[in-house]
Amino acid sequence: MTSAFHNIYAHGYLRAAVCVPHVRVADTVFNTERTIALARQASDQGAAVALFPELGLSAYTNDDLFQQEALLDAVLAAVEAVVEASVDLTPMLLVGAPLRFEGKLFNCAVVVHRGRILGVVPKSYLPNYREFYEKRQFTAARDAVGQTQRLLGEEVPFGNDLVFDAVTVDNFSLHVEICEDLWSPVPPSTYAALAGATVLANLSASNITIGKAEFRRDLCASQSGKCVAAYLYSAAGAGESTTDLAWDGYALIYENNDLLAESERFADDEQIIVTDVDLERLAQDRMRLTSFNDGVGDHRDKVRAMRRVAFDFALPGGRYALLRDVPRFPFVPADPARRDERCFEAYNIQVHGLIKRLQATGIDKLVIGVSGGLDSTHALIVAARAMDRLGLPRSHILGYTLPGFATSDTTKSNAWALMDALGITAEEIDIRPTCRQMLEDLGHPAARGEPVYDVTYENVQAGQRTSHLFRLANHHGALVLGTGDLSELALGWCTSGGGDQMSHYHVNASVPKTLIQHLIRWVIASGQLDATAGEILQAIVDTEISPELVPGESDQSEGPSQSTEAKIGPYELQDFNIYYVTRFGFPPSKVAFLSHSVWGDVEAGEWPADFPDAKRRAYSLGEIRHWLEVFLQRFFGNSQFKRSAMPNGPKVGSGGSLSPRGDWRAPSDSEARIWLDELRRNVPDD
Repeated sequence: MTSAFHNIYAHGYLRAAVCVPHVRVADTVFNTERTIALARQASDQGAAVALFPELGLSAYTNDDLFQQEALLDAVLAAVEAVVEASVDLTPMLLVGAPLRFEGKLFNCAVVVHRGRILGVVPKSYLPNYREFYEKRQFTAARDAVGQTQRLLGEEVPFGNDLVFDAVTVDNFSLHVEICEDLWSPVPPSTYAALAGATVLANLSASNITIGKAEFRRDLCASQSGKCVAAYLYSAAGAGESTTDLAWDGYALIYENNDLLAESERFADDEQIIVTDVDLERLAQDRMRLTSFNDGVGDHRDKVRAMRRVAFDFALPGGRYALLRDVPRFPFVPADPARRDERCFEAYNIQVHGLIKRLQATGIDKLVIGVSGGLDSTHALIVAARAMDRLGLPRSHILGYTLPGFATSDTTKSNAWALMDALGITAEEIDIRPTCRQMLEDLGHPAARGEPVYDVTYENVQAGQRTSHLFRLANHHGALVLGTGDLSELALGWCTSGGGDQMSHYHVNASVPKTLIQHLIRWVIASGQLDATAGEILQAIVDTEISPELVPGESDQSEGPSQSTEAKIGPYELQDFNIYYVTRFGFPPSKVAFLSHSVWGDVEAGEWPADFPDAKRRAYSLGEIRHWLEVFLQRFFGNSQFKRSAMPNGPKVGSGGSLSPRGDWRAPSDSEARIWLDELRRNVPDD
C-alpha cells in the first residue's frame, strides 16, 4: 500500500462533486452540453460522484411545457447523450430529467455510470403550495406501479427505495432524493441511511427567498447528522426562468453535520465544488452509535424493503491530495469566535465539575501543587473560578511549590508570581531532603553523589510531591486537585500509584496539552485576569515543557534542563494522533496521511489566530511516522494500566476522554504489535 499512500482512496475517502451548470429553459441540447462539460471537470479531478440540479436536462421552470411531446422526446435524447459521454468518465452522474413511465410523468434523477443507467429515482413529495405547482405536471413516486421501467431500450430499476452499492469500495453506498423530499418529516434518505447508504444526494431546484439559504443549510446539516452520512445538495442557478422566481445556485456538501464545501451564491459563472468525504469515519461512527442501530431495528421492515443496485467502481489511481480542511489542532478551532466559545465551555465544564465535587464532599479547601508549568497553571485558574462561584475566598486554595533536584528558578518564580497574583494561600516545601533520604534507603547511586538519573531517581521526586500533597490535604481538611492532562495520560507520561497520576479530583483529565496552551492564551487575550497575571501566564506559555526531574549541566536559573517533547514527541503531533486514533479508531496509516496533509506544510490550512509565528512549523513524513510510532507503542503497549486506575474528572470534549468510566475501556495488558505493523507496512519514510 505504500505506493498508494498519497491517494485519498487508499484511506477510505470518496471525492464528491456538486455541479451547478448554466441552463436554458427547454433547451435540452445546451443543457446537456453544459452537464457533460462539468461532468468532465469532475472526472478530471478524480471525483466518484457528480451531482446536478433537479430537472437540469430540461431546466426546472418549464411549467406546462413539460406536457409537450417535443420537449419530453428531447429529454430522452439528452439522457442518451449523457449515458454515452459517461463511458470515459470516472464519477457516477446524477442528473435530473422529466421522464414518462406508465402513462405518467415523473420528476426523476437518473443515476449513470460508465455507459450504464444504474437506476431511476422519482421524486417522492411534490410541493403544491405557495409558488409550487408540481402536481399539475408530475406524479409522485408512491403512485408508480412497476419497480422497473424501460428506458433507452433497457429495463432499469425504478423507485425511491434504491441504494446503489459499489461492491468494490468499502462503505460506498449511495441514495438519491429530490428537493422537497428533504423538507418532508421523514425523508426517503432516512430509511436509506438505516439500510446502509453513506452518501445521500439531493437534486434540487430550490428557488431563493430571503432567509431560505440558512434553512437549507440547517436541513442538510441536520439530515447528515441524524443519518450519520454525507449529504450532497445542488440547487438550480443561472438560466432558470425568473418570471416569478429567483435562483441562487447554492451547492452544499455536509458530512455528519460538518460543512465540508459550499458554492458561491448568485454566481455569474457555472460552479463545481469538490471535496473528500470520509466514508471510514461515517462507518466508525455508525458502528459506535447504539441508537443508530436501534433505529435500524425499529424500522426493520422499511429497511429490508430497500432494494440494492450493485455496481463496480474502479478507484482512480495515482496521487490525489486531500481536498478538505483538516485542523492542525483538532481540539482547538482556528476561528477566533469558535475558539472563544470552546474555551468558555471547557472552563465552565471543569469549574462546574469541581464545584459539584466540593459540594458533595462538604469540603471547602483544595490542595494543589503549583510547578509553574502549563497544567498546574490551568488547574489553578479553574480552582480560583470555582471558589469565586462558591462564594469562598481564594485563600481556601492551598498552593504549594515543591522544588526538587532539577527545579529551575524560572518555573519556581513563575509559580510564586502566579499564586500571588491569584491571591491564594501559597507555601513552599523543599522535597530534596526527603528524596535524598529515600534514595539513601534504596541504596541508589545518586545518594552517593553519582550522576545516575534513572526512572527511580525521577519517580522518587514525583512520588514525594504527591505524597506531600495528600498528607497536606489530610492535615488541612482539603481535596487534592490533580493537574495532569489528557496528553500525558495517553502517552503514559505520569507516575502511577503514588505519583502525579493520582489525586482526589482530576480537572484536566480530558483536556489535551494543546488545548491547555490555547486556553491560557485565551485567558490572556480576553483579559480574564489583570495585566500582571497576564504577563505571568505568557511567561509560563513560553517556557519549555519539562518534568524538571533530571538536573542539567547548566545553571538551573536558565530554565528547565529536560525537554518532554524531545522524549515523547511534539504535543501538537501527539494530540493530533490522540484525536484520530481514539475518536475515530482510524488505522495508523490514515492518521499519518491526515497528519502529513496538514503538518507537512507550514502554509497548509489555518492556524489559530493568536498562535505565535515563531512556533509555526512543519514536519516531514519521516518525523510524523517516527512520533506516531512512539505514540502507538506508549498508548497501546505501555500505559493503559495508568488510565484504568485514574481518578474522577469531567469529560470536556467529544474528541477525548480516557476514563474507564467514559469513552475508553481497554485491557491493561494488550499488545501494540498490529498497530505498529500497520504503520510500518503502509507508511513510507518520506
